[in-house]
Amino acid sequence: MINRILLIAGFLAIVLSAAPGQTGGFVTTRGVDILAPDGKTILLQGINIGNWLVPEGYMFKFDSATSPRKIHEVFSELIGAEAAQSFWKAYRDNYITHEDIRWIKRSGLNSIRVPFNWRLFTTDDYSDVWAGPGFEMLDRILGWCAEENLWVVLDMHCAPGGQTGDNIDDSWGYPFLFESPQSQEKAIELWKRIALRYKDRRVLIGYDLLNEPIAHYYDAKKLNPLLEPLYKRIVTAIRDVDPNHLIFLGGAQWNTNFSVFGAPFDSKLVYTFHKYWCDTTQAMVQEYVDFGNKHHVPLWMGESGENSDKWIAAFRRLQERNNIGWCFWPYKKMDAKSCLVTFDRPKNWEEIVKYANGPRGSFATLRANRPSAEIVQKALNDFVELSGFKNCQVNTGYLQALGKELPH
Repeated sequence: MINRILLIAGFLAIVLSAAPGQTGGFVTTRGVDILAPDGKTILLQGINIGNWLVPEGYMFKFDSATSPRKIHEVFSELIGAEAAQSFWKAYRDNYITHEDIRWIKRSGLNSIRVPFNWRLFTTDDYSDVWAGPGFEMLDRILGWCAEENLWVVLDMHCAPGGQTGDNIDDSWGYPFLFESPQSQEKAIELWKRIALRYKDRRVLIGYDLLNEPIAHYYDAKKLNPLLEPLYKRIVTAIRDVDPNHLIFLGGAQWNTNFSVFGAPFDSKLVYTFHKYWCDTTQAMVQEYVDFGNKHHVPLWMGESGENSDKWIAAFRRLQERNNIGWCFWPYKKMDAKSCLVTFDRPKNWEEIVKYANGPRGSFATLRANRPSAEIVQKALNDFVELSGFKNCQVNTGYLQALGKELPH
């Protein structure tokens, strides 16, 4: 009798585990929908944590030093390499904290996208050594998001060799990733290491493999056919260790061109596009909607923004009318309105901006134009302090444009 009861109980457990709506605790997909772990359809509504693990020059008010390595170069020239490294550690520790994540959740958003730079995990010169603060930072934000029940997409914004060929991928000005076997192997190995480390994290939605690959001013005829084959290799490596998380694939030419894709090659793919400074009409998303319906796959608008509140609201509503989840850009910027929260410029920040934007082509010009290290160090220290959550102000118009209200 006992054996029969145990047999029936085991059979029921198998049936229930395979029942519709049961996703094993992970976010998953069903046709054009993304499903929460309880099996219910969800619309991702999120914000990009830009400028944290991928600093961007325009957010520092720099015109020339636009990529992370160029910003690092400016600060090292101004205060020395050791002091600059101390600044970057303090910056990472303070720019985004648990308080930021808690506020994002309380504002009514349900997800974030975390752009990261591959250089946080290794270096150009010693690429066989996996070290650096990268995993520590991802551990940290995933832990906070787990506490707050805020879903996360991890985004390789800067890949080895460069996937875009511009400042946003911290490259050398060309998408060398697609022509370098060594860079491809690094990217594949890093994604596999990330997947192995986080394969059991339920708060993690999945992996956005390459941000905005192949800028439009490069040879699309030559490079575009190389994109999906690389995606397939990365996905194969991830699936060796992680069968559960979603994988996000962005189109060529800044995540706009889906003609590079064939039929879906994995059961948990989401196709992601980015759109900036465009009309807010149906025509702006129709090709993506057609793709999703044709292949029966979900879509995600992974980046948009840098526009007026009116435009943000209209573009958000366009996504929602088409059952497309969204993640606007960015969460935080200095002295700006086109973001969720902002903070004041430090005193004497213009001294740093003037130097960064000025001529720096020789050591003579460096000596001639460098402001005092004391002024610079104080401004950088103030930047760290002012960018902390307690000193930020909410752009209520931007928040309302996302369809949310100030947390009570």
